[in-house]
Amino acid sequence: MPAVTVDDLSKLPSIPDPSATGPERPLTSVTTAPGGLEGEGFPVRRAFAGLSLRDLDPFVHMDQMGEVEYAPGEPKGTPWHPHRGFETVTYMIDGTFQHQDSHGGGGLITDGATQWMTAGAGILHIETPPEALVVSGGVFHGIQLWVNLPAKDKFIAPAYQGLVADEVALLGSPDGGALVRVIAGELAGVKGPGSTHTPMALMHATLRPGAQLRIPWDPTFNALAYVLAGSGRTSTEGRPVHLGQMSAFGAGYWIALQADESQDSRSANFEVLLLGGRPIGEPVEHYGPFVMNTAAEIQQAMDDFEAGRLGRIPPNALMPHVYDPNPRAGHTGI
Repeated sequence: MPAVTVDDLSKLPSIPDPSATGPERPLTSVTTAPGGLEGEGFPVRRAFAGLSLRDLDPFVHMDQMGEVEYAPGEPKGTPWHPHRGFETVTYMIDGTFQHQDSHGGGGLITDGATQWMTAGAGILHIETPPEALVVSGGVFHGIQLWVNLPAKDKFIAPAYQGLVADEVALLGSPDGGALVRVIAGELAGVKGPGSTHTPMALMHATLRPGAQLRIPWDPTFNALAYVLAGSGRTSTEGRPVHLGQMSAFGAGYWIALQADESQDSRSANFEVLLLGGRPIGEPVEHYGPFVMNTAAEIQQAMDDFEAGRLGRIPPNALMPHVYDPNPRAGHTGI
């Protein structure tokens, strides 16, 4: 799991012990993500399954994509498709995705980089593995998160942020056993590079075997911790959690994590995605690629898409690569 790593965590800003700021956020539930298929057929874990809107608001949907080792010809993505009413966040931990959208955004997302796309009033986009990865195969592991927009922002202009791995803010735990990558939000006075319409935090923590982490958390945000790899415990009550499990927390000021002393063969460390945001508190209608406030707005989004009002696929657009297992001499296999 490459993402962004640091050999000597003692050189990073340290996260202060938050226990004196107020009570710990109690663990309220642990759920296990079921598996599924997305796009052209790549495997995902549905991270929010079993959680209520009250637990999730302002978030709507999250998939863990992979972790999978593709053989040549197996990498898959999504074809061109529409969105309206929210933001998509694609965090690529390992592997590479190519993005292009109808508003002019695009680029490569790879090894610790993040794509932040504001669909707003409407956009078309594609995310697909590049030709070289389709030919060679390789590791694919990432997260896609959907962040809701309040009614007043549903029809803002589409936008795109490409956050390269080196822009992520890095902090270490006082004992040097944990690394926290701040993608969005603020931790101990250090801000992540993500610019969000909805106040929120998104962080990736790596805990070495046996390490502990107490992390301050905005009391106005909800709080979730999803296990990307390895095993450990959440809250000071020590609830065991492992790959594909989501912990939800109640009201309070900080979150506690601890890595097991022994990790499995797939991961040397306990890897956790931390996320939370200020609840919007509005009705949510979610259908396919649209997130609105009413059923009538969903129908309007579908009508607008059919009429071409959410955008047009640009000339010379990026398209999914078709793999040829028996290429003619001089051809690449695509």
